[in-house]
Amino acid sequence: MNNNSSLSHRNIEPEEGVLYIVGTPIGNLNDLSSRAINILENVSLIACEDTRQTKKIMSKFKIKNNMISFNKFNSFKKIPNILENLSKGYSIALVSDAGMPNICDPGEELVNKARTNNIETVCIPGPCAAIVALVASGYPASKFVFEGFLPKKKSDREKILTEISENQKTTILYESPHRINRLLEELKEFCGGSREIQIARELTKKFEEMIGPDIDSVINLFKTKEIIGEFTIIVKGNAKSQNEEFNKIKVKKDLQELIEAGLSLSAASKYLAKKSNLSKNEIYDLY
Repeated sequence: MNNNSSLSHRNIEPEEGVLYIVGTPIGNLNDLSSRAINILENVSLIACEDTRQTKKIMSKFKIKNNMISFNKFNSFKKIPNILENLSKGYSIALVSDAGMPNICDPGEELVNKARTNNIETVCIPGPCAAIVALVASGYPASKFVFEGFLPKKKSDREKILTEISENQKTTILYESPHRINRLLEELKEFCGGSREIQIARELTKKFEEMIGPDIDSVINLFKTKEIIGEFTIIVKGNAKSQNEEFNKIKVKKDLQELIEAGLSLSAASKYLAKKSNLSKNEIYDLY
């Protein structure tokens, strides 16, 4: 362990046998807290999602300590050994590549197992892309839904997209650059192109962007814009005044599914007219 520091706030030793969940910067390295620096300097071991990423922080703040990789590919194999070291009195810091561990990053199972085994866990707060983007969007933030990355399975994915289309709360999503266009088209299909949206990229960095103001505008912009960086998507909730528009979107989708399943347009329209506040003719027009 490296205990040599000229700054007094770094001299406090971590407690033995404690798992520290440490938030790290999401872009700007200057966002690392002095408390986090102290923990990373003085724990027995740092479990990193990617040691190459963590080395950038270590180099910036001249921290020297032992690191091991702990990611989605090896986490289950390494959990028993980490728990054993904690039970022996080692202090261990858990960090992801950026932001808070466990939030769409490895660590959830480790923290759960640690608490199950009566091992103390302490969170050292840090930035989180979801919260930073939410606050910067200006959308209602007192109540929100965090979905992270949508599932790949079509039925699971469409279930969540339907919930987003109907939910009056702000929704937060994550997406990668090579899948962002697909997600935007899906959001348009389920929520309508006029739904307000803000897409954040390069948060806390020099070229930070918040892109909006609605789904159609972003889709059109991305046709000519180079798509790079990870994205945090903030979808404004379904305003009550827009309920009819989104109801039609859902009914249209249900109509297509019923016809694909073998029902005639007439039978499917008649069935959906009973379930919705639309007439049979209005449903015909949707088709």
